[in-house]
Amino acid sequence: MNLIRGFWDELKSPIIGLSPMDGVTDAPFRYIMAKYSNPSLMMTEFTNVEGLARGAVNMLKEFEYDESERPIVAQIYGVELESFYKVALMNCYLDFDGIDINMGCPANKVARRGSGAGMIGIPEHAKKVVTIVKKACEDWNNGITLEEARIRPKIITRLKKMRPVEPIRKLLPVSIKTRTGMDEIVTEWWISQLIETEPANISLHGRTLKQMYLGEANWEEIAKAAQLCKGTGISFLGNGDVKSIEDARKKINDYGVDGVLVGRATFGNPWFFSEHEPSKEERFQVAIEHCRYFEENYAKRHEPPVKIPFFAMRKHLAWYCRGFDGAKEMRTKLMQSNSSQEVEEIFSEHN
Repeated sequence: MNLIRGFWDELKSPIIGLSPMDGVTDAPFRYIMAKYSNPSLMMTEFTNVEGLARGAVNMLKEFEYDESERPIVAQIYGVELESFYKVALMNCYLDFDGIDINMGCPANKVARRGSGAGMIGIPEHAKKVVTIVKKACEDWNNGITLEEARIRPKIITRLKKMRPVEPIRKLLPVSIKTRTGMDEIVTEWWISQLIETEPANISLHGRTLKQMYLGEANWEEIAKAAQLCKGTGISFLGNGDVKSIEDARKKINDYGVDGVLVGRATFGNPWFFSEHEPSKEERFQVAIEHCRYFEENYAKRHEPPVKIPFFAMRKHLAWYCRGFDGAKEMRTKLMQSNSSQEVEEIFSEHN
């Protein structure tokens, strides 16, 4: 098996990227992040391969991105090898810079099926998943068509609508994001298993599946895993409780990682990677811009008349709205908002 690095070799050191987060890192969030900050890379929300392989056209919205987001990596999860193969080909057609396999989601509905962090309990199957995704990337590079791969016709139709001109074929690198274990820490054993598959990169969240997001991330375990990757050609990123750019740089230096992925510290803070400290007025303006882009992005994917599911923006508005007098009262109003216009009116009242 060959180690294909792709864009990972082009990243400036240290790597400080945006972590994939379900329900957060959708296309509008990433677009705003790319505009006001400069993460080393971005990943999509994790997307289920079985659903897409069976023809769930609507799920392709998770793979929408703007060119400004590059390098952009599609993150996928599931169990079935054939489904991984087909969705990896979809990712290749959509011209992503890389594919990341989620072996870290701790949600019970995901892990109990053997996907996400449940992969840690079935290491031989997990290795087959990496192998089949790599094979799909190689087959794409060698000229296989979506039709030859028996991808559902309605999926092919939508893919060609999303990208009318087939991209120049290239060999995408495959990476993995995972955790330190399931019920107990098994970092060194587990990372050694994954190294055998020669992924371009391994990202490790410093908690077990059982911990979910509770307690503190174990950076000592992350450091052990980083050492295992030294000299293999595989880059290694740590993840968990990175609070600021300064904290990111300190963890990179202290724990011997090639970089970090940052998650919750970016909530309501698209300036995180630029180190810019926005004023309250800037927060308001960008929050409104985020809302408008969310509405536009949704509307372009649906035939009119369109009812925007604006409730999905409310958590973002709560994150933007903090750290100043009257923030609590404003958040209460924003949680009832149903459009960017209403949000703008609420902010205007505050000023």
